[in-house]
Amino acid sequence: MAWKRISDAVIRRLPLYLRVLEEVKSKQSSISSQELGSKAGVTPALVRKDLAWFGEFGKQGVGYDVEFLQDELRKILHLDAPIHMALVGVGSLGRALTRYNRRRFRDDPIFTINLVALFDADPKVVGTTFDGVSIHHITDISRVVAKMDIQMAIVTVPADAAQEVGNLLAEAGVKAILNFAPVSIDLPSDVHVANADLSLELQRLAYYIHG
Repeated sequence: MAWKRISDAVIRRLPLYLRVLEEVKSKQSSISSQELGSKAGVTPALVRKDLAWFGEFGKQGVGYDVEFLQDELRKILHLDAPIHMALVGVGSLGRALTRYNRRRFRDDPIFTINLVALFDADPKVVGTTFDGVSIHHITDISRVVAKMDIQMAIVTVPADAAQEVGNLLAEAGVKAILNFAPVSIDLPSDVHVANADLSLELQRLAYYIHG
């Protein structure tokens, strides 16, 4: 089911709630909006408002059943089935992210985002593997995306290559992209792009160093 009027701010908070539920599920069977909000860093009212977009999950005076709410949030976020993902740009950052994803997918049974293909333009690495994942040339994006049913991608290429890579991914049918390139990319409205600029975040944090 799609909830088309839901803001991205709401969707961004759902994984936070999911993380809290995962942390507490071995200790308790239910959780209040007060506790869930406190652990997620939001107000109880915002928790109730966010969840109300998708249905009635809690009981007054009891709260939310932890396991049930966890399952429902996973369904809402489409995390109840494996999602195949690609990464473009197998440099230092790309390799670190690959290691992280592969380890998380192997070790965490509820983490369903599986990195299944890598892409690069360097002939020295194309045709090899990294952490068990084959590295293809970026010109093979369309073929490999279709063959492996890839729905999501991470982009870790230099700024001057980001738009071209984004275009190739969008044309291949990828609908969700996490962009680590230090530049915005302009793609069709049905492709959702999240930007993660490490340099900007570090520069922002520098402001707080001296209190």
